Amino acid sequence: MPRGKQAPKRDILPDPKYHNLTLAKFINYTMQDGKKTVAQDIVYGALEHLAEKKQGDAVKLFEKVIETIRPQVEVRSRRVGGANYQVPMPVMGNRGLALSFRWILDAARKRKGRSMQERLSGEFLDILEGVGGAMKKKEDTHRMAEANKAFAHFARRR
Repeated sequence: MPRGKQAPKRDILPDPKYHNLTLAKFINYTMQDGKKTVAQDIVYGALEHLAEKKQGDAVKLFEKVIETIRPQVEVRSRRVGGANYQVPMPVMGNRGLALSFRWILDAARKRKGRSMQERLSGEFLDILEGVGGAMKKKEDTHRMAEANKAFAHFARRR
């Protein structure tokens, strides 16, 4: 049980260029040390590069990338009778977004050399092709849930 009150959710304004809420959240995830303009330059540059390569609308391509990488199920640790089980559970709303953002940025940061802008656009392209570090993370998560399907009956039992 959580203690005290839950912190109120902050309203995020849509991003200034494309007026997209999901993109604004992604920019906030990309941001480090409060440097939002740097994060915006990185994300917008990566999106322009992606739109150039794929000959399409940057925002539509970004939405497609997010939909592709967003996990459906994940495993959560559950203690039952002195043993810990990895119980597969569906991923709810904002958690799916948060996981996909985290996986994309981790994979982009682990890529070799070049600017963050190029690494991020490379990761976007890889996701659309179904390869890359973030895709591997999603597949691993789904594989883990599939392997532990036998414990699904622990999901909502207290």
